[in-house]
This record gives sequence, C-alpha cells and structure tokens, in this order.
Amino acid sequence: MQILSTKNTQSNFPAIAVFFIATLFIFTSNLVHAEQVIVYSARIEQLIKPMFDAFTEKTGIQVKYTTDKEGPLLARLQAEGKNTSADMLITTDAGNLWAASQAKIFRPFDSQILKSNIPEHLRDPKNEWFGLSIRARTIIYNTDKVNPEDLSSYEDLADPKWRKRLCLRTSKKIYNQSLVAMMIAEHGEAETERIVKGWVSNLATDPLSDDTRAMEFVAAGRCDLTVVNTYYYGRLMQDNPDLPLGIFWPNQSGENNNGVHVNISGAGLTRYGKNPQAAEQLLEFLSSIQAQKLFADINMEYPVNTNIAPDPIVASWGNFIQNNINLVKAGELQAAAVKLMDRVGYR
Repeated sequence: MQILSTKNTQSNFPAIAVFFIATLFIFTSNLVHAEQVIVYSARIEQLIKPMFDAFTEKTGIQVKYTTDKEGPLLARLQAEGKNTSADMLITTDAGNLWAASQAKIFRPFDSQILKSNIPEHLRDPKNEWFGLSIRARTIIYNTDKVNPEDLSSYEDLADPKWRKRLCLRTSKKIYNQSLVAMMIAEHGEAETERIVKGWVSNLATDPLSDDTRAMEFVAAGRCDLTVVNTYYYGRLMQDNPDLPLGIFWPNQSGENNNGVHVNISGAGLTRYGKNPQAAEQLLEFLSSIQAQKLFADINMEYPVNTNIAPDPIVASWGNFIQNNINLVKAGELQAAAVKLMDRVGYR
C-alpha cells in the first residue's frame, strides 16, 4: 500500500508542479501589470511628466505614456477598441473630451474626491471626463491704441466702433469653435450669429493661424485687439515684456455679465483599460493640491482645484468671474458653431 501511494504521488508531481508554476506566473504577471498606468496624452511630455513622476513617487505605480495630437489619439483608441492598452486619455478642450465621450472611449467614474476638487461646470455631468487645468480665453489689446474703459464684452467686439481693428485666430481651430458654441448656449443661435457676423465685419485682416500670431499683429499695430488663451499671452510677455499688450477680462458687469469664457485640459478613464484601479488613483491624484500646483506653475494655466492659487505671474493679471455654463455645451453645440461661423464668412 505504501509503495502504491508513493507511485501515485510521483506520477502526479509533474502536473501539480506545472499548475503551481502557471498560477504563480499569472499572479506575478497580473501584479506587475497592475503596478502601472498607461496614458495617451495630447499634452506634450514636459507638461505631464512632472505630475506622473510625483504620482509614482507617492504610490510606487509607474506611468507609461504616449503623446500625439488629439485627432490621431482618438482614432487610435477607436481602432484599438477592447484591445487598447491605454487606461486614460488626456486631451485639451472640452470639445475634444466630448467627442471622445461620444465615441464611447470613456467609462464613468463616480468619485467624491473629483467632485470635491473640480467645480461642476468643469466636469462631465455623466462623470466621463474631468477638467484638470483651466485656460481663459480673453481679450488682449494694444495699450497704446485702446483705452480699456472702452472694452466690455465679447459681444461688444461686434460694435462698429471696432471696425478694421479686430484680429482673430482662424475658425478652423477648436478654441474659437468652443467659444462660439458656449455663446450659442448663452444667447441662442440667431443672436450669436449676429455677434459673430459683427466680428467678421470688424476684422482688420484675414483670420490668423494661431493666438501668438494674433497678438504679434496687435503689438505691431496691424490691429488693436484680439481674443486668445491667457497662457499664450503669458509666454509671449515673458519673452518680450516690453510689448504694448494688456489683458482685459470681459463680461464682468453690465448687460453681458455672464463671465469670461474658460475651457480646460482634462482626462477620462478608458472604457477598456486594463488597470482601472490604478488609473482611478492617478486621475484623483491629478486633481490634488500637489498635482494642481504643478499644473498651475508649468504652463501658466489656472488650477481647477479652487484651493490652489495660480502662479504669481498669472495671479498678477487680476481676478475674474468665470462663465459657469457646463462645458459639455462646447461639445454638444460645436457642430452648430462651425456651421454658423461658415455662414457668416468667418474662416
């Protein structure tokens, strides 16, 4: 009996050993896989790496990332589908975040931490994406040619007093598409069309390729004022502090007192990410005081977390009231905004 028992144990040993090794391999592979988050980012490396390094230092979880333009990243996620390795998408502009949501890239994440750290109008009502930094789109004027007391609102830029004095970035870029979409949410399509048609009538030159170019035209006296994202203003003035450029916060009082148009860079968790818990940790961390300080300092943007003060240079531009319509409208009404701009000849 003892001999038979020994023979059975010996004959089963290889199978048991294989099972044990396979189980250990799977466990170890899953453990290693779980200790990293893979991010697709439309923000360049220098703007995201400091936050990722801080997260890894705090949690031990590694962050691997791929950077590219918004369109290619969205196309890649759609093509990869369930086979994607990405756990998170970071991109700029609520319009792009909304498009990713419509493409079913994101999965909802109901987090009390994110709700506490991020104001309601800067996150998706369905909890699919969340703002991480704020960029205000405001008026920049030539201090030698414009009295700021003559400025008031985006709507006022349609007034004939600005004829041949206005420069704008091309309508092909999402920043102005989102601005017009939010104006449609505020005023309705007919009134917004009247306003944008007035902008076109007041242009001093054809729409320009980017915000920096528009400010350079203003500084050179080729036009008197323009509308740009504030971090472009900060960068330009750091390099050329003597330029005759001033910043004005529109829509703070009077008839059109709905506040400055703001937009965001933001992120969402991918629907088919392989490391959801680690990705959730990362997203919550990006809204924390530690990460938000980095967001505020690196690119002259405003933190979404209201417990964090902006960079001192940014703070020197003064305080302003934000438009608090939920930024999901920038996506929902973007197609209408593009058609409207095309109808009035805003190219």
